[in-house]
Amino acid sequence: DDGSTVFSGGCDKQVKMWPLAGNQPVTVAMHDAPIKEVAWIPEMNYLVTGSLDKNLKQYWDLRQQTPIHTQALPERCYTLSVRYPLMVVGTADRNLIVFNLQNPQTEFKRIVSPLKYQTRCVAAFPDQQGFLVGSIEGRVGVHHLDDGLQSKNFTFKCHREGHDIYSVNSLNFHPVCYDWSKGAENHNPPTAKNCIYLHVPQEADVKGKPRINTGKR
Repeated sequence: DDGSTVFSGGCDKQVKMWPLAGNQPVTVAMHDAPIKEVAWIPEMNYLVTGSLDKNLKQYWDLRQQTPIHTQALPERCYTLSVRYPLMVVGTADRNLIVFNLQNPQTEFKRIVSPLKYQTRCVAAFPDQQGFLVGSIEGRVGVHHLDDGLQSKNFTFKCHREGHDIYSVNSLNFHPVCYDWSKGAENHNPPTAKNCIYLHVPQEADVKGKPRINTGKR
C-alpha cells in the first residue's frame, strides 16, 4: 500500500513479489493451477490469492512459507475485490462469495450473479455495502448486500457497438468522483444550488416529423 512493491501471479502457479527499489523478485505464494487474482490487504498486512485450482488462499503472511488459511471454492476463481472488511470472490459457476474479513475463515454470504453469463470482474463498493459485477455479455450489475436494499439493485448494458458486444474485463471506482453506491442524494446534496436552464427552441424542435411507412399495419 506504500507503492514500493508489486505482486504478480500467472500460469506458472506462483506469486512473485517485486520490490521496485531494484531487488530480484521473490516467490511468496504457490497454487496447484494458474493464479487468477492477487490482492494485498493493508489493514491486515496479508496477501490473498485466488486460483483456477478452486482455492482461495487466505492469507499469506510474507514472513511464512504457507498460507494462514485455505478456503475451498465451489469452482475456479475468476475474480476478487477487497474493500476491508468486505471481500467479494467471483467463481466460474456465476457464484459470488462474500467474506467479512473480520471473520475471514467463514463465508458471510453466497449470491448467484444477477447477470446471465460468465462473470469476468467484480468491484466492492468503497463503503463496503455492496459490489459491482461485470460479465462477458457487456453488462454490469449493481448489488447491495443488505436485504432491505434489494430494490435498489439494477443492471445496465455497456461496451457495445451496433451488433458487437464486448466483455467487461475490469471495474473500479474513481477515488474522488461520483460514488455509485450512494446515488444521486450524495451527488446532489440539499445545499447544492438549483439551476434552471433555458433553451430557445428552433423550428425543427417543434415541427412534426413525417411518419415512415414500413409497409406494416
